[in-house]
Amino acid sequence: MIIGRLDPRTAAGILAAVLGGAVLAGCGGGDGSQNAATNLSPQVRNQLAAIAGLGQSKSTVVTAVGTSVDVYSAPTDNQPSSTLASPNENSVKRIFLVQAKMPGWWQVMLPVQPNGSTGWVKADQVSASETPYRLVVSRGHHLLQVFSDGKQIAQEPVAIGTTDTPTPGGRFYLMELLRPRNPNGAYGPYAFGLNGFSTSLSSFEGRKPVIGLHGTNEPKMIGKDVSHGCIRLSNDAITRLAQTVPLGTPVDIVA
Repeated sequence: MIIGRLDPRTAAGILAAVLGGAVLAGCGGGDGSQNAATNLSPQVRNQLAAIAGLGQSKSTVVTAVGTSVDVYSAPTDNQPSSTLASPNENSVKRIFLVQAKMPGWWQVMLPVQPNGSTGWVKADQVSASETPYRLVVSRGHHLLQVFSDGKQIAQEPVAIGTTDTPTPGGRFYLMELLRPRNPNGAYGPYAFGLNGFSTSLSSFEGRKPVIGLHGTNEPKMIGKDVSHGCIRLSNDAITRLAQTVPLGTPVDIVA
């Protein structure tokens, strides 16, 4: 559903903004085992440990410094393939998760379809920073793990998409943070918008089906496959997350 008016206050220095040009695909409407990780198979444990970034504890994030960012398919191109306005349609500065670097350029993940799209941006159009955080969502175990500097600092049970509207797998990042006017509504008190989109829906309520990470007004559904693709946490959990991790933080969604 579309969020209405928002509280303009911020959380942990991160701008809270409405996703005006896109709607979170899995939003609707916790309980769950605090020891869910103890049931993980060795294979899944190894996968999560690898993704958590052992030996690679920080990620680079770049933020637009001007009113737009030109995106190039390759650093050797003379003309950009697209230009992204900044702030975006939701009054949030463009933020990108970095994949690679070369002199004068950053290769970044893009907030466009299809999922996993990347491009190159000029270093003089962005400013760089680092985040020690990383989120890992294990869909099969309905579990979100929070890592800082390669070490797990928290885990939370989650709800994910249904068979018909699954939560897509892959690497994403936290692109936007919104704070709904009604903290007891379908999104809970906070909702992050990822740079990824539903792979089963072409639109959601007339807009792009952005995948979100948010609270819920149906805590009994935590731990189940019930959403349109979004990842739902308890309201306490999403509040802690919103007060801890910055925009640009990578999110790895695994089996």
